[in-house]
Amino acid sequence: MNYIHTCKDMADIYPEASINGIAADRGRNYAVQDDTPVLDGANAQVEDFLGEKPDYDEEAEEKRYYRRKRLLTVKSVVFASLGAALTYGVYLGLLQMQLILHYDETYRDVKYSNIGLQDIDSKMLMGINVTPIVALLYTPVLIRFFGTKWMMFLSSGIYALFVSTNYWERYYTLVPSATVIGVMIVPFWASLGNYITRMAQKYYEFVNYKEENVREQRRVPRGASHRYIIIFQSIFYSLFHISFVLAQLPVHFFLSKFFYSYNHTLFNVRDCGAAIQHGILPNFNLTVLHTLPPSLNLIYVESALMGAALVSMLLILLLCGSAYRPTEEIDLRSIGWGNIFQLPFKHARDYRLRCLAPYFLYSGFEVLFACTCFALCYGVCSLGLESLPFLLTAYGISASFSSSLALCMLRFPRQIPLVGGTLLHCCILIGLFFWSPTPKLQSQKPLLYLVAILWGVGSALNKSGLSIIIGVFYEDKERQDFVFTIYHWLQALAIFIVYLWSGIPVTAKLGIMLASALISVLSYLWMEHKLSCKVPYRVPKIPAPRHKVKGYRYMEEENSDESGSEGEKEQSEGGESEEEDKTVPCYRQPGRKECYEQAVGDEE
Repeated sequence: MNYIHTCKDMADIYPEASINGIAADRGRNYAVQDDTPVLDGANAQVEDFLGEKPDYDEEAEEKRYYRRKRLLTVKSVVFASLGAALTYGVYLGLLQMQLILHYDETYRDVKYSNIGLQDIDSKMLMGINVTPIVALLYTPVLIRFFGTKWMMFLSSGIYALFVSTNYWERYYTLVPSATVIGVMIVPFWASLGNYITRMAQKYYEFVNYKEENVREQRRVPRGASHRYIIIFQSIFYSLFHISFVLAQLPVHFFLSKFFYSYNHTLFNVRDCGAAIQHGILPNFNLTVLHTLPPSLNLIYVESALMGAALVSMLLILLLCGSAYRPTEEIDLRSIGWGNIFQLPFKHARDYRLRCLAPYFLYSGFEVLFACTCFALCYGVCSLGLESLPFLLTAYGISASFSSSLALCMLRFPRQIPLVGGTLLHCCILIGLFFWSPTPKLQSQKPLLYLVAILWGVGSALNKSGLSIIIGVFYEDKERQDFVFTIYHWLQALAIFIVYLWSGIPVTAKLGIMLASALISVLSYLWMEHKLSCKVPYRVPKIPAPRHKVKGYRYMEEENSDESGSEGEKEQSEGGESEEEDKTVPCYRQPGRKECYEQAVGDEE
């Protein structure tokens, strides 16, 4: 009895407990209102998460989301540019320091008397310059197989491998690594150009996310993303040209203190500039180092370069977003590897690419001319080896700042920067024809620096202008890697030609450069004339993606990754739409043997 009274008392004190059944059978009932359901802790959290929130602003959240997307896109472009600048700065700096050390006769005899460093260097340069000739055959296949971002990452890893082999300078380390670099030059540059262009197109999509064609992932209007292509390519080349400055740091801060003065290195030099009839620096002293650099210090410098190469790899891997969605990359590969192999050659039917081909070659000529012929035959020949890092630094800084001049394409016709940069180079080449600097005359220094700065201005306008025009002409994301492959393959072919002409007179080099520049301008203006006359150009068709046939799931031509809702399935059972009438079953298409056998089995 005491227990029953106790339960009644508890029910009086805690009516909620009686509702849940503690004293429900003792006759005291408490009504619960319908609009206040009692929830336990887990259900309350679910209701709080899924329920309506009066303070939630969907439009503001959407704006914040796409603002973050735009910031991530800009971050990807900046860090891809910095990664490329670090990669090439380390590669060019190490190669320059290595060639200077191996040129010194005392360094070769004391440290490597019996391994033939000069022969190793010639084989290494041959591997770097000759191997890219066949890059047109495999570059699109590599980019489609690995993807754009992973191709950039793997290529930067190959450059880091080249740095690591310099810890042990032997034939079986330097020559294979240099050959692999030659293999990866064109894929690296083609994937970089494709990546920057795709980021510009993605930025347009994130800015105009409310438009219907963007929401439904349809093709954007032609010319809509041109503004962002111009801006992003200018940003890329402004940051990338810093690599020429970074490449001079090892020579300037480490190796230059071991150099002889120009009175020693230029003691037997009699001719400079246009007066040189053979080679690059005839009669240049075979000893350029008054003291051999300690081996431990060389290891420190190479370790710093190796660390910079690893940083560039991490920048690309961790801080660069993907250029394509996963489903887009699947579709890019699904057109068939045979088609991927053929399409670069088919794009050569387009007269726009054929007219731009001389410009592609010239863009390869002019960079190597600045770094080899002008810097050595004019700069080092008259000012000494200690002036080399300063001349190339002036060239790199000028090219970096001048890349922003390509932004004038936003207001002026696109012909102005591209033709202007090449005509500036033509004026400089004509002046170099009639100028032979006097050896050891330091008063010529301001004029040489002026030429280096002006050449950097023209080089920046050429590089950024060509990449912008390619991005403007070929907006289809399915064909950009093919076109950038052709561009950088022709650049690599020009580098090979420069490698072959190293022994001819300087006047012949200047003549080839001037003829190439004039032909490039005339060919480009002829292309613009044909475009203004609306002459149709021939662009190859990109095949539709062909996914693997597996069972009945791929019986239709539609994308297998798209799954309709139940309502759509019921509607399709009731009646067929106009689009479904146009679809052709896969067993009616050629080349679908497995699907055909399944369909015939069904009909029987």
